[in-house]
Amino acid sequence: MSMEHNHEHGHVHGRGHGGHSHGVSADADRRWLTLALAIIGGFMAVEVVVGIAAKSLALISDAAHMLTDAASIVFALIAMRLAAKPAKGAFTYGLKRAEILSAQLNGLSLLLLGAWLAYEAVQRLIDPPQVEGGLVLVTALVGIVVNVIAAMCLSRANRSSLNVEGAYQHILNDLFAFIGTAVSGLIVVLTGFVQADAIATLVVVVLMAKAGHGLIRESGRVFLEAAPAHIDPDTLGDRLVGEPPVVEIHDLHVWQITSGQNALSAHVLVDDDADCHTARRDLERFLASEYGITHSTLQVDHAQHSELIGAGAGHCEEPHGPIHRPGPHEH
Repeated sequence: MSMEHNHEHGHVHGRGHGGHSHGVSADADRRWLTLALAIIGGFMAVEVVVGIAAKSLALISDAAHMLTDAASIVFALIAMRLAAKPAKGAFTYGLKRAEILSAQLNGLSLLLLGAWLAYEAVQRLIDPPQVEGGLVLVTALVGIVVNVIAAMCLSRANRSSLNVEGAYQHILNDLFAFIGTAVSGLIVVLTGFVQADAIATLVVVVLMAKAGHGLIRESGRVFLEAAPAHIDPDTLGDRLVGEPPVVEIHDLHVWQITSGQNALSAHVLVDDDADCHTARRDLERFLASEYGITHSTLQVDHAQHSELIGAGAGHCEEPHGPIHRPGPHEH
């Protein structure tokens, strides 16, 4: 029998332990996020003052959204710092999922802020205040430039991380909000239709709801140990059992540790004359090259030996995962 543990842990047992590096430099990510935070924070303070002076809900809502932008970047920076801590004690994967928690908080904040803005916008549709359209238009145009710069900063970071993507979605939605605000300000200036301010806010609410739902859905998949969206476990099991000298696959599990770090465990039965160590190494290379899975735990046994000791009978299909056997066209 051969067994390989390929996950990250703070304590090394035995003589060997494989480590892995992932993604873009975390230091570079932190620099880009910090620059975006400084840009957003500075403009947000100016926009609050102008929004109050212009009596514009669209501007005030943009400022509130920028506050959540700043908070999302702060969450992202804290989560990145926690995720970088080495694994130790009970946290055998370290605190890598702090980044997923940050993404979920960002998604939830988008939904809650969107709900508040929707309520305020409806109130203003019913009883619209006078809006200084010219002041709104100028401030929104400056806001578009500021958010484009901030979005460019975040686009340089590693967006395959749900943590960074959460902050990016906040900035991107704020950019859309400013575009809508600029349009509403122009309409107010040209036509005097003050309800345009509230209508622009409702359009942005829809975009916020879409982005927030997406972040919560994707982060929820990680917390619920679902397989990565691009990996079908049944197809993966069938492909593994099609690799010689594999006879059968039991207890196949595939999940995400955090964004971009997938893990797999399985019990593998091979031909009686096969070398278990070679089979394990070949399967690990297959998983890494075909699916990008570098964190794998494979228990490899000879099929006849497994039957003799009753290991095969000890693996049930329901509680532990499907059993994959070769079809008539395989082996």
